[in-house]
Amino acid sequence: MLSVDEIHEKILYPVVRVRSGNAGGSGVVIYSEEDPQHEGRYINIALTCQHVVDSAIKLRDEFDPVLKQQRKTDYFEEVAIEVFDYDGSNLISSNSTQADIIAYDKHHDLAAVRLRNFKPVEHVAQVIPQEDINSLRIADEVITCGCSLLHDPFPNNGTLTYLREVIEQKTYLMANAPSIFGNSGGGLFHGDSGHLLGLTSRVTVTQMGFGMDVQTWMNFSTHPERLYEFFDHQELQFLYNDKDNYYDAMKRRESKRKEALRSIIFQDHGVDTNNEGIE
Repeated sequence: MLSVDEIHEKILYPVVRVRSGNAGGSGVVIYSEEDPQHEGRYINIALTCQHVVDSAIKLRDEFDPVLKQQRKTDYFEEVAIEVFDYDGSNLISSNSTQADIIAYDKHHDLAAVRLRNFKPVEHVAQVIPQEDINSLRIADEVITCGCSLLHDPFPNNGTLTYLREVIEQKTYLMANAPSIFGNSGGGLFHGDSGHLLGLTSRVTVTQMGFGMDVQTWMNFSTHPERLYEFFDHQELQFLYNDKDNYYDAMKRRESKRKEALRSIIFQDHGVDTNNEGIE
């Protein structure tokens, strides 16, 4: 099990509070590296749940002059990220910074946001390496950490209780480390390594007469395999591969967007897209 100091540094300190419109939740900083194009500046990325920032994701119908038709376009409002400063266990301050959504996936319920704070974030969570995922076992010690009911972050201990719960065609880890509303987007961490296993995103709620009862000890976090599916599909490999970088990732995302438009245009005209291209 991690020492108390390690729990602070690997689990508590990387957790942030996320606010989007009237909604709120948690997030985890997983990347803080020097900007290769701007000396002295850093690129800081946090993960959260898509449903936490859903109110900042807008869809509108626009006429596309290239496609010559109406199409839906997404655009984003800013979200606010609160990064906390500590002296040991004592919270010294919370610093709110605006952030931009750079990628989201409603199916996986994941979103990545880039902070507009260009200073280095000292404490960054480490996502479990892909090769270690199959080593997870029921009864492994874990820690959830998030902003329960939008309180300042705090950790809760427990164990893994199920390794592959399937809900609505999505896989989750189940744990008995308590989690409640506001924890969404916070982290489920391994108790021995401190690795981020997934984001807490669901709790069990049962109907009790005319009310609802929340089983805080039966909560679900994004399966780590889904984190990597999200990274790869969204071209965010720089978040786990130090040979990649933010700007190359953004170029790939733009290229993928153009490829999608290209497919739409040529499919509408019944043209084979294998050897065509748009610049």
